[in-house]
Amino acid sequence: LEFIEKNKDISIVQMDTVEGKKGGKVLNGMLGFAAGVMIAASFWSLLAPSIEMAEEAGQIAWVPAVVGFLAGGAFLWLVDIIMPHLHAGASEAEGMKTGLKRSVLLVLAITLHNIPEGLAVGVAFGAIAADLPAASIAGATALALGIGLQNFPEGAAVSIPLRREGLSRWKSFFYGQASGIVEPIAGVLGAVAVVYMKPILPYALSFAAGAMIYVVVEELIPEAQGDKHHSNVGTIGAMIGFAIMMLLDVALG
Repeated sequence: LEFIEKNKDISIVQMDTVEGKKGGKVLNGMLGFAAGVMIAASFWSLLAPSIEMAEEAGQIAWVPAVVGFLAGGAFLWLVDIIMPHLHAGASEAEGMKTGLKRSVLLVLAITLHNIPEGLAVGVAFGAIAADLPAASIAGATALALGIGLQNFPEGAAVSIPLRREGLSRWKSFFYGQASGIVEPIAGVLGAVAVVYMKPILPYALSFAAGAMIYVVVEELIPEAQGDKHHSNVGTIGAMIGFAIMMLLDVALG
């Protein structure tokens, strides 16, 4: 009986290891996909329209794009420093010291990603409401679809680690969905800002792009490449995500 119990324990450990490897592979691919979507959206849906709008307004085309882009990155850098959060697989939280649970900190890590995404969609639709010639409903819709697609892997990036932490499937799923609550809030703020302050639109678009690229380089790509045995999965995911977002934007925009 003792022999059976020992072998049973070994089998359970082996199964957990296999499931962990599979989960890591899937997570890498999902995070890579999200990174690819965000990179493509940053150019085709945000930076390119920003440059075009600046030219139409008689401004130096590159100024709003560069200034807004760097400002967006700086903003996310500050949020990254201030907001307490924990990345999957990490032992120590980043940001301000806090007594929050690991599960909450994991949710906050993905919540950080959703701020620029919501802002980007809000700014795109706000430009339409402001009757700007360079803005199109097709382009804004393509951006919203792309961001919506990559929200699936980002939600999974919360749920899978939480499940590993021992939370129930329902709680893991719930927290995964809750991490996106800031997205519509940021979207509304972005849209309102653009509608009432039209001259800032080229800067707002590039600001959202800079914030998104910061998230991609600082968070998504390192996490997608975190497992050296499956780093190619994250790369392939990024290529697919980029291609899909490019297709959506060019075809619909």
